[in-house]
Amino acid sequence: MRHRLRNAVINVVPVFGFTLSFAFTHRIAVALALALAAGAAVCVYRAARREPVWGALGALGLVCVAGALAAGTGQATSFFLPSLLLHAVMAGVSAVMLLLGWPPMGVVVGLITKEGTGWRRCRVRRRAFTRGNLVVLAGNLKMLAIQIPLFLSGRTVALGAVDVLGPIAIALSALLGWRVYRRVLGGHRCGSHDRMTVAADPTIQFEPLPVGDPQGRGARYTDASTRA
Repeated sequence: MRHRLRNAVINVVPVFGFTLSFAFTHRIAVALALALAAGAAVCVYRAARREPVWGALGALGLVCVAGALAAGTGQATSFFLPSLLLHAVMAGVSAVMLLLGWPPMGVVVGLITKEGTGWRRCRVRRRAFTRGNLVVLAGNLKMLAIQIPLFLSGRTVALGAVDVLGPIAIALSALLGWRVYRRVLGGHRCGSHDRMTVAADPTIQFEPLPVGDPQGRGARYTDASTRA
């Protein structure tokens, strides 16, 4: 977690440089020059430490696009438009995936652990991922609710300050979402007996099988939400 927070802080150095220089000079050209220099310095810093530079290169590319928008429009707030659109797209995609039953948190964890989509076969884990992802989505929407009015009112310095703190806020919301996931999951283990899933999911009901069941199982579980 500490490593991710450090990376988040390093990646916002160009945005911080733009915001700070514009606050003192109110000149877009000077602010853009400092932002680009800071982005290049971050790439050199990562290369010197033999760390992956893809994140820094992506941030530098975003700074270049933002700088082109600011220079083309003559509005300093346009520098933050790509970041604003990125947050909006992330929030929209996350909301749609949640509605479709594919919480992004579960997808990401499945890719990291090489589990794939196996977590979707467990109702308890699906619910836990969904609730954890709702926390992350709420943090993203809160950021948008702050950024959009600042962008529309042309408050460049305030918007830059929020944008600098954005990655840290998102990282903290992701951490909180993961803790919610772990709390909802509780002691459940997918490899354990189905009774744990029944206890955690009220839509699953216990039904006895008819006497003389040829397989001798004695009971079965049914999903109440699928019955007519």
